[in-house]
Parts: sequence; C-alpha cells; structure tokens
Amino acid sequence: MVQRVPAPADLEPIERASRDELQALQLQRLKQSLRHAYDNVPHYRAAFDAKGVHPDDLKTLADLAKFPFTDKSTLRDNYPFGLFAVPREKVVRIHASSGTTGKATVVGYTQNDIDMWASMVARSIRAAGGRAGDMVHIAYGYGLFTGGLGAHYGAERLGCTVVPMSGGQTEKQVQLIQDFKPSIIMVTPSYMLNIIEEFRRQGLDPAQSSLQVGIFGAEPWTDAMRAEIEQRAGIDAVDIYGLSEVIGPGVASECIESKDGPVIWEDHFYPEIIDPETGEVLPDGSDGELVFTSLTKEAMPVIRYRTRDLTRLLPPTSRAMRRMGKITGRSDDMLIIRGVNVFPTQIEELILKMPQLAPQYQLIVTRDGHLDKLDVVGELRPEITGTLTDNAIDSLARELEHHIKTYVGVTTRVRLLAADSIERTLTGKAKRVIDKRPRN
Repeated sequence: MVQRVPAPADLEPIERASRDELQALQLQRLKQSLRHAYDNVPHYRAAFDAKGVHPDDLKTLADLAKFPFTDKSTLRDNYPFGLFAVPREKVVRIHASSGTTGKATVVGYTQNDIDMWASMVARSIRAAGGRAGDMVHIAYGYGLFTGGLGAHYGAERLGCTVVPMSGGQTEKQVQLIQDFKPSIIMVTPSYMLNIIEEFRRQGLDPAQSSLQVGIFGAEPWTDAMRAEIEQRAGIDAVDIYGLSEVIGPGVASECIESKDGPVIWEDHFYPEIIDPETGEVLPDGSDGELVFTSLTKEAMPVIRYRTRDLTRLLPPTSRAMRRMGKITGRSDDMLIIRGVNVFPTQIEELILKMPQLAPQYQLIVTRDGHLDKLDVVGELRPEITGTLTDNAIDSLARELEHHIKTYVGVTTRVRLLAADSIERTLTGKAKRVIDKRPRN
C-alpha cells in the first residue's frame, strides 16, 4: 500500500484553523441557515413556532439544542418540494432516495449547492490521498442516488480523470481497471468485495492491480472489513460518509495519513450527538445518534436532521475538525432478538475473526410462536470450500454460534455454505438483514 500524505500547503486554511476560528464561522453560518429556513420554508416556520423558538434565539452554538428535529418523515410529509427554500426554478438538480413507504425522500440543489458539494467531495478525495491527474474509477450507482454523481463532480473538481462506470457489470469493472489502470476506486465496500472476487475468478491477483486507494461509503463497515479489503486488494481503504438528506457523499471523510475516522467538514455541516430515546444532546465522546444541521445549503437547508446513525464525535487529529467514529448501527434498523440489541456489524466482526469464513453473510429473522429467532448464514472461503468434512463445517458453525452468544448475547443458528452461495449485490449496498417476522 502507498500512502500519499498531503503537505500542509495542500490544505485549505479552514482545515488548519483554530477551534475558536472554526466555531466563530459556524455560529455565523448557523444563524444564517436558521433564518433562511424560517423565512422560506413553511414547515420550519411552523415547527419553530410550535417549539416557541425563533432564529434570533440562537446566541451560542449550544442554543441549537432548543430547536426542533427534522427526520425522514418530515421529508415524506412535505413530498415532493415542500422543504425547498428557493423557488423551484432556482433548483438545478433533484435527487431522491427510494422510499420504503412508497414515497421517496426528495432533495434539491441550487448551483451554489452543487458547487459546494463538489468542493466537499474534492476535499474528501484529497484527504484520501487523491491528486489532480489521478484516474478515479467510480462504481457507485448513478441516477437519483447521490453517490455516483456526487463522487463524479468531486473528482472532476479536484482535477482527476473520471471513469463513470457506475455499478454492476462486474466482469467489465475488472476489465476496465486492468485496461485503464486507475489509481483510485470509489464504491461501496460490499461491492468492492465482489470486484475482488471477480479478479480471483479471472485468475488475476487484485493486489497487483493499479489501484492504490479505495474510498468506500454508502453503508456501514467495520475495521475488520477494512483490513480484509486492504489485505486482499493491496490498497489503502478510506471511509467516506454522507447522506442525501444532508448533501450526499462528502459530509465527512477519513484522512489517509491517520485512517482514524471520517473528519466532518464542520464548516458546512454542524454535528451533534443525541440520546436516541430522549433527544438530549450528549458530550463529545458519548455514543448516540448523529444529527446534522446544514450551514450553507440554499435549496434545502436541513435543521437538526436525525440521521439514525449511531456513532460518537471524536477530537481533531489530522485536520482542525472533529471526527466521527465508525457507525455501529442505526437506531431504526437495530434488531431486538429476545430482548437483546443486535447490530449486523457486531456479527460481521465475529465472522471476520474466523479465517475460514468469507466476509459475506445474511441475518435471517423469523418468529417461532411469540419468540424471535435469528439465523446467520455465512460462506466458506473459496480455498476452504471442498476441503472440509461435514463435521468440520458443523464445528465451525458451532464455534461462531458460541462467539455470537458470548460477545453479542443472543442465541443463533449458524449455517455455513460453500463459496459464492449467498446472492451478491450488483449495484451497491449489501442486503445483510432479511426480516421474515409478520407485520402486525
């Protein structure tokens, strides 16, 4: 692996600012953002009034806790354009995420928003070691999903050569990587595993490809997954974070020289950590739910948006801004199995500690009478498949069951299949959880 550490001269002044300078900028921009939302979005005016607060009540950053939250239901209730703070004619781009309740969550961008977004993704790629002239292979999906176009505009803003491959066509992904020789790939970590597997299927060593850096996001992944990808692909794996409701990818990104959690670009996105049950703001270092307020968005400012991502805020290291820890799960997709809170990432950590098992798995939740049951379906690595007796495979399954019971606290049934037995994702996020419990 080759680490391209930026020189101080490569950084923007705000990335090296003092805490006082950064907070002064945040307060100024936060006042403007609250006023912009209140004056131009009927929902925010009504929500602020109902809570008995006004933009003028913000005197310090801590005063933000007085203002109401926004969540996904707010976006759906105001579908499609009810949260826009500028006339629709001023909106140059619309993105949307697929909705599980039938309505998508829609976001809009002015030209200034697009420029800011591109700058934040460019900053993120630079933090990951990218430089002007690098070739970037983008395998995030394009279209209404923010990943592909967000990465694309950011890479171009930095001065990179973009290969807009999008997702799917895994054989062609490998072919183009071999032929074009990009140094950077931007993709979900689960799909990167598919690409690595395709290299192997073609008799190629992924660690010998031109790729030096992978910028991975759009789904939670663990440090064990990072080690797996880095070892198999011979690259530096860097975490990028974002969500369409806030802007898209580029809200935060890791620095290649430290790889110690994504740096939140706090000059544009103000973070809080709250207790997901009470909504109380928690001090830095506490585990809780991540909340963002946009500081510079024009078309669709978001005030105290509840991401549902569970993490914590960490002190600055490589940049002047705070970092976020690895996402441990989501407050709205946490599984509760017989009273035990279970996150898929907990299971993933244990699977990746067993060298015989591949980093592919599914959690299947069913109900037996009044009790929930959790089945874990895993895979043997290709080099192990066919070499073990049924008794040896059963022993591995029982070992994983024991680890899950010991470290997670829930009883499971583990089934281990041959390599490539679990359906692979073609274009993005892995479907890790299959919930078959009746909806009543």
